[in-house]
Amino acid sequence: MGDLVRLEHALDEVAAGKRIAYLGPEVSALSSADWPATPEALCALIEAQVRAPRRASGNLWSVAQYVESRKFRATLNKIVGAAFDGAARAPNPIHAWLARVAPPMIVDTWYDDGLLGAFQGDDWGLVQGVSRNGEWIDLFTRSYDSAGKEVDQPDPSWKTLVYKPHGLGRTGASFLMSDSDYVEVLTEIDIQRPIPEEVQMRRTGRPFLFLGCRFDDQMLRTFARQIAKRSGSGHIAVMPGALTRMEKRFLEEMSITRLDLPLSSVDTALSVPEG
Repeated sequence: MGDLVRLEHALDEVAAGKRIAYLGPEVSALSSADWPATPEALCALIEAQVRAPRRASGNLWSVAQYVESRKFRATLNKIVGAAFDGAARAPNPIHAWLARVAPPMIVDTWYDDGLLGAFQGDDWGLVQGVSRNGEWIDLFTRSYDSAGKEVDQPDPSWKTLVYKPHGLGRTGASFLMSDSDYVEVLTEIDIQRPIPEEVQMRRTGRPFLFLGCRFDDQMLRTFARQIAKRSGSGHIAVMPGALTRMEKRFLEEMSITRLDLPLSSVDTALSVPEG
């Protein structure tokens, strides 16, 4: 079976609710918007406004920690909010398709709200990771209905649950980015406490389809590993080009079948007539 045919089958499984789409920054990069679309681009944007020391330069999490420590969290929030406040002029093809087929759950790991803007109706909701900076309550996530109203927890009756584990970058929202944001999350994530029960329920028995992701960073590998824990077997990742040694090891560890295809192949696969 060729890689494109495997991709077509995997997308059919997502549409049927049998597989979970796990979106990386490269999917958000398809949107007609000006937000930074890679950790490197976001890091460069932050460093253009606050000069970071050489030891931190180029590492998003370390640069965010430097800004938070030296210029206060409000400065980091302002920079990131300004970077992600621009709305996409139209949903990109992958976001539009996912909103249309409305699977039980979508994991979206970048900071933009492009996927949220693609949804219509009221049969969906959001759960997102939040920073505990300045918080005095024991929480890792907040949940919102389709109208943006905060609710106590994700509703099991929602047709689609959008899970953004790193949060939202737009002004007024919350996100995980600095090293200190991740300290308690990473301490607890192995026992799954930061991952909402509804997310754990919806992933059960369903493998993942990783789109637009790279796993050349330990933070990204840790989150993917823990979010996919106790899900179904048979993960697939669309990852073109050369892989790093750690990416190869991660794919092997997670038993992920890699499809050496460009992300544009998803659009091609979605355009193939059924039958």
